[in-house]
Amino acid sequence: MTRQTADDEKQARLAAALRENLKRRKAQARARRAEEAQAHEHDAVPPVQADTRRT
Repeated sequence: MTRQTADDEKQARLAAALRENLKRRKAQARARRAEEAQAHEHDAVPPVQADTRRT
């Protein structure tokens, strides 16, 4: 194996590892956003109904 080929393979492995890392980080961020959205749904206060009593 020549030096250039070894360097090319190393660069290819690094690029693949970086792509996988980015995919994993994006998936983690989506999961965190989904958890936050779900938590906000449970914390939401029901809207106040208008007072319809006649005075």
